[in-house]
Amino acid sequence: MTTHLNVTTHSFTDCQAQAVALAERVAARLRAALIERGRAVLAVSGGSTPKEFFVRLAHEVLDWANVQITLVDERWVPDSDERSNAKLVKSLLLQHAASAAQFVPLYTGAPTPEEGLATANARIDALPLPFDAVILGMGDDGHTASFFPGGDHLAAALDLDGHARVLPMRAPGAGEPRITLSLPTLLGTRALYLLVSGEKKRDLLADVRLGLDTAQNYPVRAVLTQQRVPVAVYWCP
Repeated sequence: MTTHLNVTTHSFTDCQAQAVALAERVAARLRAALIERGRAVLAVSGGSTPKEFFVRLAHEVLDWANVQITLVDERWVPDSDERSNAKLVKSLLLQHAASAAQFVPLYTGAPTPEEGLATANARIDALPLPFDAVILGMGDDGHTASFFPGGDHLAAALDLDGHARVLPMRAPGAGEPRITLSLPTLLGTRALYLLVSGEKKRDLLADVRLGLDTAQNYPVRAVLTQQRVPVAVYWCP
């Protein structure tokens, strides 16, 4: 384990060990919340990296009926689409013991994320915030959540003084139009985790933290340099 400013890095020799460690840690956070407040709220990312983590977390024994799970961002597609983050969460995380949890989707069925924004925002407003844990990932282009380089609402999404909870996002590297929780919303959490894998992303992460070359402009840097919430990086090869 290494610590640098507001970021602590937990490195593992294999990705199964990473998934087990993070699942145990997040489950402990949720249990503590359930004991203290009788409910818990978790926000997770999509993509391929968290798959094993989802599988491990789904088997953790806790009062899942009082846990609410939402997404940090979503492609504007229904959960029948293979690229839907909701589909991924339902198929891997909302299983076994965790099948009793309540899932709060960001996709609303409206034609565009702009048209569905009010409904998505109301869903997040209705959660008993702050989050107990937020799980982020990172793309090869330095994006996290749907904070994409060149995003049409990137500046607003990263504005620490902004008041928007949810924003639409369109960007050259995003594929479909998306919807994302803003950075201030994500930082409203009792624990923040960044789940990454591969040597390429480890090196990219190091460049981002040091602000080297083009990495100083990668959106994920806003997460790593903020001082509101400590960031725990979980990395595996």
